Amino acid sequence: MVEMSVAGIALDAASRSPIVLLRDPSGRRQVPIWIDQAQAQNILAGLSGQTPARPLSHDLMASLLEAGGLGLERVIVHTIEDSTFRAVLKLSSADGSSQELDARPSDAIALALRTGSSIWMLEEVVADASIPVDAEADAEDQEDFRRFLDQTSPAELVRHLSKAQPESSPGATGDDAPPADEPGSPTE
Repeated sequence: MVEMSVAGIALDAASRSPIVLLRDPSGRRQVPIWIDQAQAQNILAGLSGQTPARPLSHDLMASLLEAGGLGLERVIVHTIEDSTFRAVLKLSSADGSSQELDARPSDAIALALRTGSSIWMLEEVVADASIPVDAEADAEDQEDFRRFLDQTSPAELVRHLSKAQPESSPGATGDDAPPADEPGSPTE
């Protein structure tokens, strides 16, 4: 098993669906899991670490576990079936007993963030679903973009963008077209 960390939330450019990104310890592989807007907000709330005025669902779940004398030992994303990730919550009690509960990965991740629990993924799942991450190339691209912005005036940027955008023709598909699903993209 590989311990994963939440790298953040991204947005699929084609479908405009949120994606939670889990990264391996080496930082070289990332596993994207397509989720819904509500789950993205729950995960972002857990990442921020801010305590809401009233408990959100996952804050309530964490409180219920504590009140019941249970602790979330870890989250395990253990398989992909029919392009859907499967996860379990590994719970432990004060008497040393443990049990596993089936959970959607997004719920499990949101709860793990609130309880400080670890997120694990089977190596086979990481190998099947991961995308390579080139941190050096990403940093170089960011630096190139910063240099470009530093050397470009707002007027030049507007002129460049207007030249780059093709004229819209009647009947052309625009931003209001229904999003295309990403074929073969694993979801939760």
